[in-house]
Amino acid sequence: MTRRIPILALVVVLAVVATARAEKAPLSPEDLLKTATHVVVGQVTAIYTRTETAGDWQYTHYVAEVRVAEAEKGDGLKKGDLVYARYWHRGWVGKTKQPPSTSGHTGTPGKGDTVRVYMAKNAYDGFTEANHDGGFNVIGGNGFETMKPAGK
Repeated sequence: MTRRIPILALVVVLAVVATARAEKAPLSPEDLLKTATHVVVGQVTAIYTRTETAGDWQYTHYVAEVRVAEAEKGDGLKKGDLVYARYWHRGWVGKTKQPPSTSGHTGTPGKGDTVRVYMAKNAYDGFTEANHDGGFNVIGGNGFETMKPAGK
């Protein structure tokens, strides 16, 4: 009986690993700050979405409109400005088994949330170097930090 327990444990571990998706590892607060060209705290006033299918993936592209309360890093943004932060999520729609890959951003905000947003403008955003259009991309998979209301 005691020999079966390690074998059973190994089978369980292998089953979990075999079904795991290869999500992008969250960046540490230090890496988020280092990677970001801009960091703001503000309230999400609107969220815009667009969905498309590309190959075997269905992508939802988002833009969060954030009213800046405080600019913590970067030039050109100040209290009261609106900043448009782009992020995305995708789901597998293929007929075969999903390959290991990331599904995009996690911990995304809702309208009315107060957030700290780590963004890249014309720089590496944690996913790609192809961000040279002047827009703000949310850093990595975890570039939103939802702020707790004061006193809670």
